[in-house]
Amino acid sequence: MQIVEENKVITITYELKENDQHGELMERMDANYPFVFLFGTGALLPAFERELEGLLEKDSFEFVLKCREAYGEVKEENKINVPRAVFQIEGAEPPNLIVENNYVALTDDHGETHHGKILEFNDLMVKVDFNHVMAGKNLYFKGAILNIRDATIDEIIQRHHLPMSGVRG
Repeated sequence: MQIVEENKVITITYELKENDQHGELMERMDANYPFVFLFGTGALLPAFERELEGLLEKDSFEFVLKCREAYGEVKEENKINVPRAVFQIEGAEPPNLIVENNYVALTDDHGETHHGKILEFNDLMVKVDFNHVMAGKNLYFKGAILNIRDATIDEIIQRHHLPMSGVRG
């Protein structure tokens, strides 16, 4: 029987809730739409991988990641006032873009894209929260390991799961 370890492609189902089993449902990956990933690449939260490491196919899991193990605390310095002119495209602001609680993507001077949520705005400035949407939250996971398989050479080289025709997971 396969074990969750480096260079294995893991297929899981899970429910993600805030804080505990009674918390708000934030995400669900079920058997029809499972989460498939290459274990050990550093692409996932390290604490998440630590909780899964060593499990066997068909094992279930249930754990909480405290916010410091997940996406960290909400940082006030990540709430930034951005000149409203930055949101213009070809000299015009797209309609219905600058709205409280809208999510926006902005590109910095280095070409990196940052996602944020509009908190408030006026005629000159837009206050955007660039904290991760799950920052400040404890994350409760409950799920099961559906499948474990050896990664292909291509997957190991590319450091991510590649869909395989005829093979689920």
